[in-house]
Amino acid sequence: MTLNRVLPIIAGAIAGGAIAVALASGGSTTNRSVTTTVVEPSSSTLPTSLTGSHGLTINQIYRQDGPGVVDITVTSQTSVGGLFGGTEQTEGEGAGVVYDTKGDILTDEHVVANATSVTVTFENGHKVGAKVVGTDPSTDVAVIHVNAPASELHPIPFADSSGAQVGDSVVAIGSPFSLPETVTAGIVSAVGRSITAPNNFTITGAIQTDAAINPGNSGGPLLDGNGHVLGLADQIETNNQTPTGEGSSSGVGFAIASNMVAHIANEMISGHTVRHAYVGVSLNSTSTGGAQISTVQPGSPASSAGLQQGDLVTAIDGHAITSTQQFIETVDTYSPGQTVTLTVKRGSSTISIKLTLGTRPATQPSG
Repeated sequence: MTLNRVLPIIAGAIAGGAIAVALASGGSTTNRSVTTTVVEPSSSTLPTSLTGSHGLTINQIYRQDGPGVVDITVTSQTSVGGLFGGTEQTEGEGAGVVYDTKGDILTDEHVVANATSVTVTFENGHKVGAKVVGTDPSTDVAVIHVNAPASELHPIPFADSSGAQVGDSVVAIGSPFSLPETVTAGIVSAVGRSITAPNNFTITGAIQTDAAINPGNSGGPLLDGNGHVLGLADQIETNNQTPTGEGSSSGVGFAIASNMVAHIANEMISGHTVRHAYVGVSLNSTSTGGAQISTVQPGSPASSAGLQQGDLVTAIDGHAITSTQQFIETVDTYSPGQTVTLTVKRGSSTISIKLTLGTRPATQPSG
């Protein structure tokens, strides 16, 4: 049976495939104070299961981090087709992670997309309204803010997701099928996965897990063996559906890596507009020895620079590119407006092409 990748909070599938644009943020300055997060380095380069310390028990992680996980209910307006068109009100549910004692909470963008009202419920049952501080559909990260006393806010430290390794123990906490504070456990099944963002661009560096993730887990934390946030639960790959059409866990889930989440969240909290570098090509996901261009978007930076269908990009600013994934991750390190030099194999020739990166549009252009 064909597998569908499903955003857990949305009853519907989204298209897969690698899109050759990458993530890089920047933006204008603001007078708001900057909030940063403490990244806890991994204690060992080995998976938790192979070190002398096996971390905390699942119960200890839940007791430690449960107060820092919230249930999020959202009322949204969505467009309706048909003869008369218009909008309709829908309700959704997800989870979130308390980020600081100022009231900032992190979740997935698709949890709060088009929200007209957002309500946060803490572990103790206390409910409070929240406002959306910022959203980034390119990374599926959002920040919401609540006015709550510091005594009720229990931030969970963030791990360094670059240290995640296959076999590491993980725990997920969320609200699957409207059951808040549900705990599931598993391992890191793979790292460095690419998943599709709500705006159909590519999110790189995702963490794959077999911990059960279901509709309502979106935005909740995937925690490492020390109870630190390794990522935010985001998507599942499934061929199982509920009677209402929602996807359910098949043991293949994906979380947005904590390093990306923290970087984007800090930009939003500091008042910056999150901007991503844009090339304007799609790539052959199976190409080897470089990143092969499948199509060039008319009017894009790639088109202006003279890139062509079939070109094989083998380096960016002298840094070797051996795959589509590496192309995306490398462009991710640049900001809009920067100029890069691409080494390109075109037929039997190797040429250098200078390209000035643009700003990614709100949604992936058709074609």
